Amino acid sequence: MNSIRYEEDLWTEIAKFLDGKSLVMLSATSKWFRRIIMEDSIWKYACLRDLQVPDPGKASFKWINLYATAFNGCHSYKFRQQEKHIDWMRIGAFSFDSQNALLTNNLILPLKIHKEKTTEKMLESNGCCVVRNIKSGIWIADLQLVRCPVCDLNTCDGTMQVLDARHIELFLSEGYQDGSWDYELLGSHDVKKQVDGASAGIFDTKHLKDCSTSAVLNLKSWVGKPKDWQPKAMIAPYAVAVNTNLQENEGLHIKFHTMKSGKNGEIVSMRICEQLL
Repeated sequence: MNSIRYEEDLWTEIAKFLDGKSLVMLSATSKWFRRIIMEDSIWKYACLRDLQVPDPGKASFKWINLYATAFNGCHSYKFRQQEKHIDWMRIGAFSFDSQNALLTNNLILPLKIHKEKTTEKMLESNGCCVVRNIKSGIWIADLQLVRCPVCDLNTCDGTMQVLDARHIELFLSEGYQDGSWDYELLGSHDVKKQVDGASAGIFDTKHLKDCSTSAVLNLKSWVGKPKDWQPKAMIAPYAVAVNTNLQENEGLHIKFHTMKSGKNGEIVSMRICEQLL
């Protein structure tokens, strides 16, 4: 019995050094390995390691399923509005330690939160807003490129950039799968002048002053050089941001969307959509 127990412990530790594909291949070799590999603790370790995020504590789903939704190439436009989707790239994972998020299209320091202002006034004056009742834990961030008809501006026939962030459990949730959860418009903001780049960021307000957040706002360290039209992104433990350099233009139209887990539920997904005026 001791030798068998020792072997289980040994292979459990070895499994922690394998990626998801290798774990699945090992589990297929025998019933004994399958039983070992299907331990939830192994998949939790692999998920946190590969996403490079801290332990969020309790999860509502098995970690093998959370790992799959994070690494199987799925994104939100695969489930809805597929006909409007053009391209995407995975940015990475970050966390919400608090339940408050700052959404902004302005990545210039200092980031200010005007507590006395309504969401509408914050968007109108600063192009940012604070979203409350965020579902804490691990979030996945993608950059999406979609066709502009998604936005309802009849004068535009081009494309739209979307910073798309979701809680890691979203795709496994029944409300999302059956379509009862949907995106709601928080508000919009227009920049009616030439802009050098389409920028957007999502920040945990509890960590705005962290050094890692400051690195996200150090644009010179990660945005593209002039005439580099490829999108760039930066992720930190509690923040994510994107920037795409733009050619000559007349400004930007920005929309902010959130998705709740039910009528009065927590925020489980957020989008910042940007298109040329």
